Amino acid sequence: MRCPFCSVDERDKVIETRVSKDGKEIRRRRECEACDRRFTTYERIEESMPVVVKADGRREPFDRNKIEHGINNAVAKRPVSRDQISALALEVEREVGELNLSEIMARDVGERVLPKLKALDQVAYVRFASIYRDFRDLDGFEKELEAMRLEDTGEGVPLADSTDEHPPVAVGSSE
Repeated sequence: MRCPFCSVDERDKVIETRVSKDGKEIRRRRECEACDRRFTTYERIEESMPVVVKADGRREPFDRNKIEHGINNAVAKRPVSRDQISALALEVEREVGELNLSEIMARDVGERVLPKLKALDQVAYVRFASIYRDFRDLDGFEKELEAMRLEDTGEGVPLADSTDEHPPVAVGSSE
């Protein structure tokens, strides 16, 4: 291990080792024998993530940051926090990692984001879905919105018109 203070290689000793509460990493306190300073290192299991196959056939390493970027675009000017975005992206990353696949289609990654985003913010969901479901015209949007209306109310009661400033409100709902 290289000392972060004096940059000497391989002249440290482990003073203390602890396993994290969740058991997913090991914390080690080390002391550099060259400069006598102490530092902490962490060991984690490096999970092997699948390669993402793009629509044009290109292959790229899985990158959670790309998921976060796509969600960020969808939630622009919406009441969604960075923590919520990060948590959603991490959940998708865990799901994809648990599949134990060597490759996954980019569209399949996007489809895993959609239900989570729908639960978080419906406007962001429609924005994200317009990319991943490749709506080519208004009919595609209308069908998706109608499916959401039926799903939300269970009866197909239309939602009132909404803007980015106000959350959607069901029309004719009883109090």
